[in-house]
Amino acid sequence: MTSMRPVLEVFAPDGFTLWPTGGHEPYGHLTLNGRMTPAEVGTALWRLAGYNDVEPGSAEAEERGPRPADPPGAFLHGLLTDPLPYAPGGLVVTDSVTGAVFEPGCCNGLEEWRGWLNVTDGSGTAWFGHDPDARAECVGRVVRLTQDAGNGEDGEDREDRDGTVIELPVDELRRLLAGAEQDLRDFLALAAGWAERQLPGHAAAVTAALARALDLEPPA
Repeated sequence: MTSMRPVLEVFAPDGFTLWPTGGHEPYGHLTLNGRMTPAEVGTALWRLAGYNDVEPGSAEAEERGPRPADPPGAFLHGLLTDPLPYAPGGLVVTDSVTGAVFEPGCCNGLEEWRGWLNVTDGSGTAWFGHDPDARAECVGRVVRLTQDAGNGEDGEDREDRDGTVIELPVDELRRLLAGAEQDLRDFLALAAGWAERQLPGHAAAVTAALARALDLEPPA
């Protein structure tokens, strides 16, 4: 059986006290869905806000306007004012029969999750980061996911490199993508409720920013 889950790359938010968070291993994956605990939602927002922060005094900071004086507003400022927030992570595919796992590589973000549609309904090929290189390719009615597809030293594509390979029917990938999208929507709805309780003065802006980071419409 093959599964797909949206994940955010996180690490332990040591010393953070603006809202409750959970502990995580360095560069672990936090699965986003509607079943997360409040502490996990807090960790996700901490990671997104921290990653999208801007350096005070920089040209970008000047463009974003003054940083609020209140501590939560100041910490959230970069995320809330970024028109295209980055969400480090992506979609993880697991084959429970073989144990093979296809993970997003470096510099891949959840805001690019719709790139998977290029595989099923577009060009038939998509890349999802590097180190390890991750490629999805449609071959006939089968999608081949190759972890560490990579390039050779001469820059040419290397099909002979060792790496994880998962193959599944195109219709199965469409089903998995629909499930992953629903997980993202469920997380967004859960996070919106969390923000209303934890950050009532910033809840609407937080929800809108999370929607941008996940390439979704804000919940009604």
